[in-house]
Amino acid sequence: MIKILIVSIALTFFSGLAHSLEKLAPGQPLPHDLFVNLAKKLNPAVVNISTAQKINQRRQSYSQDPFFDLFEMFMNQGRGGGSFNAPPRRRGGGLGTGFIISADGLIITNNHVIDGADIINVQLSGSKKNYEARVIGKDKKTDIALIKIKADFKLPTATLGNSSKLEVGEWVAAFGNPFGHTHSMSKGTVSAIGRKIDELNQFSFIQTDASINPGNSGGPLVNTSGEVIGVNTAIDGRAQGIGFAIPIDDVKRVVTHLEQYGGVKRAYMGIRPEDVRTRDAYSLGLPNNQGALVLKVYPRSPASKAGLQDYDFITHINNKKIKSSRELIYLIGSYTAGKEVKVKLIRNKKKKNIKVTLGLHPESQNFQKSNTTKQSSYEGQKAPYDLGFYFNDYNRKLMQRFNLAQLEKRRPVIINVKPGTPASDAGLYPGDIILDVNKTAVYKSKDVFRKLKKDRINVLKILRRNEVALVYVSSKS
Repeated sequence: MIKILIVSIALTFFSGLAHSLEKLAPGQPLPHDLFVNLAKKLNPAVVNISTAQKINQRRQSYSQDPFFDLFEMFMNQGRGGGSFNAPPRRRGGGLGTGFIISADGLIITNNHVIDGADIINVQLSGSKKNYEARVIGKDKKTDIALIKIKADFKLPTATLGNSSKLEVGEWVAAFGNPFGHTHSMSKGTVSAIGRKIDELNQFSFIQTDASINPGNSGGPLVNTSGEVIGVNTAIDGRAQGIGFAIPIDDVKRVVTHLEQYGGVKRAYMGIRPEDVRTRDAYSLGLPNNQGALVLKVYPRSPASKAGLQDYDFITHINNKKIKSSRELIYLIGSYTAGKEVKVKLIRNKKKKNIKVTLGLHPESQNFQKSNTTKQSSYEGQKAPYDLGFYFNDYNRKLMQRFNLAQLEKRRPVIINVKPGTPASDAGLYPGDIILDVNKTAVYKSKDVFRKLKKDRINVLKILRRNEVALVYVSSKS
């Protein structure tokens, strides 16, 4: 099995940087400062992304998930381990890249960079400040996510190009945050286009020999004009110089859905297709095996309503030749719900044309669009000495919000933890119940405030679900 690991994706919306690079004419030699200018143009729009997770979150077993095998190295880059009984000094987390697509803070990255994260921090080029990002939308199947930060100034953006015009041999540059070494650029050429890696993504990839490494996930692949033509997303772990990027034309369609709905509203036909072996085609009354056999039509589905039947053999969708069941699935998935498609099929050795109005895939009904205007609410008491957490007295509202157990004696509850603070580094998390502060039991928010000390390591005994642990929060500068 090909050992492929995740890396970077790139994309951007409609506005670009103030200056632009001229498109090279065929046969024109490369200017000696071409990649210098590419770096100057793109780096301001490229961001570094770091994530954090709950310290008691135990990794699910992915032994049967090919995505985990392919993405394991990147998913675990920079993450901590251990159980809640021995909380680590820092939360588990990951590293990745993204790029800004709108001046008000929309950023494209990979889904695997931010998926499962409780806190997403974004760092701009040339800045040490961390901005906490909110997830606008994400899609696991295409590994694309849209996040947003709020800054008090107009942000630089990248320019989207056209991947359909890309040719093998073109010079490209990949931008990212390899192994957490912050902004980096590597150059190379387009090695191939239309690469299919079914385990990884529903889109065909751009293959490039521009160096891509862990931490580059979500960064842009750009052409010599400085336009984003792909999102770097994977590498072949067996070799050097084999990286893959999602074509920007495909990413544009996904991002439109993510911003509007919070997810991708995929179309649904309602059949279970299957491939036919060459030697079995004749016994089924088929001229060849180029198509997809309908093994089952699900009741009350769009296919059922349109009149498709078991053993129909689909050969074309909207006049596009179908060669396999997987190709049919990918093509239907690229459409949106409500679209009418023309299906050419063979039934009982006779050709038929049927029109099907596609429905909404059941998986697409579960996502919700994030509230992009809602900001963190710091209701309650702020911890002193810049420790970085907020707490409040235990009450029914907090019990429902954090799914807390009922307590015989009420204790203060942590309601927010700011990223990049001593509390965040120690592993505190919203919903933690504070039992003791510096070996003294606390029952009210005012007790916590009084018992926290300056210029020392504060010891907090906390209750998280059914487990108790000591967390050490330093107030030393």
